[in-house]
Amino acid sequence: MSESEIYLNDAKSLALVIAAIRHSGQISRSKVVSQTGFSRTLATKHINIALRAGLLNEGEPGISTGGRVPRLLDFNPSAGTFLIAQLGASRLSVAISDLSGRISEIQEFNTEISLGPDAVLAQVEEAFDVIILKCKINNVWGIGIGLPGPVEFATGIPMSPPIMPGWDRYQVRKRLVDKYDVPVWVDNDVNLMALGEHAKLPNEKSSELIYIKIGSGVGAGILTHGKLHRGAQGCAGDIGHIAISDTLSVVCRCGNVGCLESLVGGIALARDGLEAIVNGKSKYLAERKKANKTISTRDVIEGAKSGDKWCVDAINNVGNQIGRILAMLVNFHNPSLIVIGGGVSAAGDQLLAAIRETVFRRSLPLATRDLEIRLGDADDGVGLKGAAEMVISELFEPNFLKQWINSGHPNGLLTHSR
Repeated sequence: MSESEIYLNDAKSLALVIAAIRHSGQISRSKVVSQTGFSRTLATKHINIALRAGLLNEGEPGISTGGRVPRLLDFNPSAGTFLIAQLGASRLSVAISDLSGRISEIQEFNTEISLGPDAVLAQVEEAFDVIILKCKINNVWGIGIGLPGPVEFATGIPMSPPIMPGWDRYQVRKRLVDKYDVPVWVDNDVNLMALGEHAKLPNEKSSELIYIKIGSGVGAGILTHGKLHRGAQGCAGDIGHIAISDTLSVVCRCGNVGCLESLVGGIALARDGLEAIVNGKSKYLAERKKANKTISTRDVIEGAKSGDKWCVDAINNVGNQIGRILAMLVNFHNPSLIVIGGGVSAAGDQLLAAIRETVFRRSLPLATRDLEIRLGDADDGVGLKGAAEMVISELFEPNFLKQWINSGHPNGLLTHSR
């Protein structure tokens, strides 16, 4: 039996060896053995496979502790490049990443997700092609895409996304695989934000994380033991469509009434702001509408920061309603960290204070004993970081790794269903 055949029957072991080296920087073979618990013979076999695939480099000699001077190993992040994109309701971001998750060439564009998949994905592809040409990239190994709606992760297909008309069951993965001939992974945007937040500071606290995005809609990404919880079909965390009211006056974009995002999301804030003007409840917003002809979520946020009573109450209501749902999640899931992101999070400390007060008042003391709730960093590219982490995780997943390691690249492979 050849060394390659032994590896194919033991992909998990190889994945562990690669992970040990990838996370350690320069490392000796003996330390790989101690970290993985494998025999020196088994570890050496897997190291040699990874070296032949170009995933590892042999560096300078290390320090001898007796006997032969060890040659240090380190992971080669430049072996492959990922194309990554994060799509929102009105913006899209694209970038590239190396195999370590280091992001570069970030570009942002205005778009409207409601234009449909052909128009928006053509914009993404054009941006990818420009980056490939500019950077002279010839080693694209995968693509990661975040969409602002429910995605069936196993197939990469958006399913009945409320703010994405025309996208339902669109073959996003197939389109990009056909064009670029590399594996493609597609997920909900807030799931990628959760992955990105953990990747920024991977520690015990961020391993039990809930990331809440309050934008046009409302969603949550959930990490357990540092792993994303997607659920059976990939729609875990879609808290925006939890019913918080029986009111029939507001119909959510999903077709139901009383959904969280239909009452406190960014679109709801702008809608209610217009109503406040009609009812004479906000002088600040009336002046903003006179100047700009319309009212946006940002206007309500700025009104609250300026002390307008209606705007202050509106932001407090968002915090209270989000806090009620989070309290249920805290009691159920017991996270260590909750991060608040999305456009409405620009309301800042006022929103955060309302969320914290409600969560700590309505949750069990043990569940909140070590709980941290904080705002995410604005414009930190956390979704793009998460897209890169998603591709890295899937690329080096043992069942997928064994399909491409002998060829040295994953080009031409479709992704599998986990």
